[in-house]
Amino acid sequence: MVGKFGISEGDLDRRPRLAESGALERGAMLRAGVIGGLVGAVVIWIYEALVWVGAQHLMPLAGIPRNATGLVFGKDVQASLGIWAYIVGTGIHFFFAIAWGVLFAAIWPYFRRRGYEATLVALFYAVFAWIVMHAAIMIASDNHPDYFDPAVIIGGFMSHIFFTVPLALTVKQLMEERRY
Repeated sequence: MVGKFGISEGDLDRRPRLAESGALERGAMLRAGVIGGLVGAVVIWIYEALVWVGAQHLMPLAGIPRNATGLVFGKDVQASLGIWAYIVGTGIHFFFAIAWGVLFAAIWPYFRRRGYEATLVALFYAVFAWIVMHAAIMIASDNHPDYFDPAVIIGGFMSHIFFTVPLALTVKQLMEERRY
C-alpha cells in the first residue's frame, strides 16, 4: 500500500489569511484575542507578584488569585468561600482577561489600517480598561480600595499597562496580514 503524504509550508503557517473581502477571518480574530488575553493575564499577575507583593507588601502572594473574588463579591463572600475564593478569583481574572483580549483583537485592525503602533493603542486601552473595570467593581461591591486615591489610580494604570501591552503585541503578531 503506497500513500502520498505531504505538507506544504503554507499548511504550517497558522497566521490568518485575508478573506476575499479583505477582512481577517473571525476565528483568527477570536484566537488572537484569547491568546493575547491569556498572555496579558499571566503578565499582570507577574507584575502584581513583583510590585504589589514583593516591593510594596500590599498583600501576600497567595492573595493575588483571590483578589478578584473580593473585588467583585466583597471581602465577606471572599472569606466565606475559603479555598474556593482562589478558584473563583482565578476564573474571574482569566474570563475578563480573555474578554478584553477579544475586544482588543476586534478593534486592532481599525488602528492597524491607520498606521498606529500596537503599544501606543495599548497604553490608552489600559486606561480605558481600568476605568471600565473599576466603575463596574464600584457598582457591584462597596468593598474596594478608594479609587479616587492617586496612588490607587497610578498603581491601577501601571498594572493594566502590564496587561495591555503584552496583549496588544501578541494580537498584533497573531493577526499579521499574510497575502498569498
